[in-house]
Amino acid sequence: MFKPDAIYYEPTIENYTLGKELLEKYADIPKFVIENHNNIPEMRNQNNSEFAKMKKHLIIGTRKTHKYVPNSKVSDFLVPYTSSGCTAMCLYCYLVCNYNKCAYLRLFVNREQMLDKIMKTAEKSETELTFEIGSNSDLILENSITNNLVWTIENFAQSKKGKLTFPTKFDMVDPILNLSGKEKIIIRMSVNPQELIDKIEFGTSRLKNRIEAINKLCESGYQVGILIAPIILVENWKKLYEELLINLAENLSPKAKSSVFFELIFMTYSYIHKMINTEAFPNAIHLHNPEIMTGRGRGKYCYKKEVRDEAETFLLDLLKKYFRENRIWYVS
Repeated sequence: MFKPDAIYYEPTIENYTLGKELLEKYADIPKFVIENHNNIPEMRNQNNSEFAKMKKHLIIGTRKTHKYVPNSKVSDFLVPYTSSGCTAMCLYCYLVCNYNKCAYLRLFVNREQMLDKIMKTAEKSETELTFEIGSNSDLILENSITNNLVWTIENFAQSKKGKLTFPTKFDMVDPILNLSGKEKIIIRMSVNPQELIDKIEFGTSRLKNRIEAINKLCESGYQVGILIAPIILVENWKKLYEELLINLAENLSPKAKSSVFFELIFMTYSYIHKMINTEAFPNAIHLHNPEIMTGRGRGKYCYKKEVRDEAETFLLDLLKKYFRENRIWYVS
């Protein structure tokens, strides 16, 4: 259970029920008033080496930006929702590209405003829309602090149309198992070989626990996907990913194995990651491999086409071998 060592908050959060609850919940934690959760000078000016220490802070404010971004994968729109950042420290985290070293957890207490917009947008649409509410954070993790996911699922059950979806790397799913409105929710569990979780996905749930969570979610009635992401081509990647697929095939429940869908996403790395990881985690594995990676846009790296094509073919063949009947929603 995450317990912050300091809380930085906008004074307006006291106008919201959740804001008051969080201040009361962490009454014994040192607190500092800030003007804007997006601009905290004492954090912004920290050295990259302080990245892990900064992850122990909790920032609380209100979300001011509510722009929906069209998406063509599992959802129709990426939606700003109740949190951004995370307490985990995955060495490839795409949120670092957006927030740099300030990728700590921020909570937004104006949840009624955000969910109301989603529900109104869904009900006005002529087609059934799916909203990605977890693109900026991990809502299973956040729920262990705020109970926001329980609140969201219970309240969205009243919507006449629409679905919500989010990914997670955490196994704390018990609080949402017995809720109504599950037919409106798509949960995608992100997985990687345990060796990579140990070396790269610091502070996240173990693979065994994630698989158990998938089984629980499927048995309780949720639509569940398995997100193999990011696919990281270390030296022994073929062995690791086949072992991962075997592990899933052997340990998913019959209901889960027959119903899950898959997404595959290859790792994109960046100069920002490289600088932070070098200073904050000097003994960690180096993810930028210039022999098999190339530039992608400004300051980013991806796998060379021929390398990626070989890996994609290999992984799709594995899925055909172990999960022949399961749908692959997309490869990215």
